[in-house]
Amino acid sequence: MTTIEIGRLLRAGTTGFVAGCRISQIAVPSFGSLVIAKPEGNDVYKIFGLIYDIHIDDDGLVRQLVTSENISDSVMSDNRVNRIVPVEMSVLAVGYEQDGKIFHLLPPRPPLSLDAIYKCDDKDIARFTEKFGYFRHIINNKDIPVGEVVAAHLQQAQSAHKDKGWQERATHEVITLMRDDYPTLMSVLGALSDT
Repeated sequence: MTTIEIGRLLRAGTTGFVAGCRISQIAVPSFGSLVIAKPEGNDVYKIFGLIYDIHIDDDGLVRQLVTSENISDSVMSDNRVNRIVPVEMSVLAVGYEQDGKIFHLLPPRPPLSLDAIYKCDDKDIARFTEKFGYFRHIINNKDIPVGEVVAAHLQQAQSAHKDKGWQERATHEVITLMRDDYPTLMSVLGALSDT
C-alpha cells in the first residue's frame, strides 16, 4: 500500500466517512479517487472508499477577504498555507480488506476519528477493482453525482490496469446494473463519453 497520507478522519459511518486535509495536501486527493482508511495499529483491516465530494468551508476571515479589492500575495499565502481550515473530502465506503481478502461489502465497522486516509497506489486499485461488485454502492446512492463519480473513477482506475479491456468490461457492467434506471444510465454514459 502506498504510504501517501492524504488526510485524517473527521467523522464516519458504515456507508462512508469525511476526511480532512491541509490546503497544502489538496494536490493529492482528487474526485473519484480510490482511498483507504487504515485504523491505527491494525494491519489486517482496511476500508476502501471513493472520494465523491471535496469542499472547503469558509470562515470569518475569508468572508472579509473576498470583499477586499486587492488581496496581497502574502495574505493569500497565509490563508492557504498557515491557516488550519481543512479541505474536507466526502468518501463513499465501497468495500474492505480483512486478512488479505477483499470484500465489496460495507465495512463491518467504520474507521475512527483521526485515522489516516491514504491514496491507493496502482497495485491496490488493480486488486480492488478486479471485480465489479462495489459498483452497486455507487449506483444505488442517490445522494452523490453518480455519473460523474463513475466516469472519474473508471478513468483513474483504467490507468492502474495493464489490461486495456478493463474499462470496456467495467462500462458493460455499469450498463447492466443500470438498465432499469434509464435517466441515471444516460447521465453516466454522458459523463463517460467526456472522459
